[in-house]
Amino acid sequence: MLDPLAPALILAPMEGVTDAPMRAVQGECGAFTHSVSEFLRVNQSVPPKSVFLKHIPELLHNSLTPNGLPVHVQLLGGDATLLAETAAFACELGARAIDLNFGCPAKTVNRHDGGATLLKYPKRIREIVGAVRAVVPRAIPVSAKLRLGWDSLDPIFENATMAAEGGASWLTIHARTRMAGYAPPVYWPSIGQVRERLGIPVIANGDIWSIERFRQCRDETGCTHFMLGRGAVANPLLAQQVAIELGLIPTQTPQSFDWPTQLERLIRWTQHYQGVDAGRMIRRLKQWLNMAASFGTFTGFGAVKRAATTEEMFATLRANVGVDLTSPA
Repeated sequence: MLDPLAPALILAPMEGVTDAPMRAVQGECGAFTHSVSEFLRVNQSVPPKSVFLKHIPELLHNSLTPNGLPVHVQLLGGDATLLAETAAFACELGARAIDLNFGCPAKTVNRHDGGATLLKYPKRIREIVGAVRAVVPRAIPVSAKLRLGWDSLDPIFENATMAAEGGASWLTIHARTRMAGYAPPVYWPSIGQVRERLGIPVIANGDIWSIERFRQCRDETGCTHFMLGRGAVANPLLAQQVAIELGLIPTQTPQSFDWPTQLERLIRWTQHYQGVDAGRMIRRLKQWLNMAASFGTFTGFGAVKRAATTEEMFATLRANVGVDLTSPA
């Protein structure tokens, strides 16, 4: 449960990025209060147990990562009855919380009545949240992830109200419209206006790339609850820096890292959950470093992107002069 009176820092769901191995890596820093799984798409039937456990293996361990980070189950779809049945089954499997995705901007998802397309139908948001809330045990929270609107900012006020009326325990709001995708700018003040109107917690999300950006987001939203996604992956120190600001971890928490150590952690947890696949492993490492180069200050991607094996990648990382192996400034 999200405490309305206590600060919180949440690891965002990112399809193909924050899977179980990455959740384990991110959980090791001790900065996050909980994480949210990548969305589980619900189309024509309730997914079987095998799909749940492949997608969210933490369900086998009280919905916790190996280092104790709680994982909430995120569902995506447009059929209220089917989502309710799926949420009930997730709780039988051990889900600690259910999050409903009304924010995914992917065209394929939106064409199949999922994610941000629901932002065009406020009453359906209330219907879906209400249906899930009605079947999920009261002790298990139901939350909703929203964007500001489909192509304008104002719909967030009605959509947020509908989600709250449906029984959402809290909302996470990404400060863009669906049509904006991930392009700048973000509109944090709109999140603050929703927070002031509703009587439930609101988690601010979107473009928190640095501790300075976090402070700006906090000032413009008035929030005490925040979600980090690409920023946390691109800058492995950011979560700790934000957590210190929020008083979640001690100020003397070590503030250094090197990329080889970070990558070794991802290898270890990928092997733990998914076995050894050399081709998939090198792709995962390059994906992470590419994000760090694109959205952080990692300067060495050009030197490692041609590596054919993990051994070659590590050798290149350690040998190339000018490659940033440590933290951003």
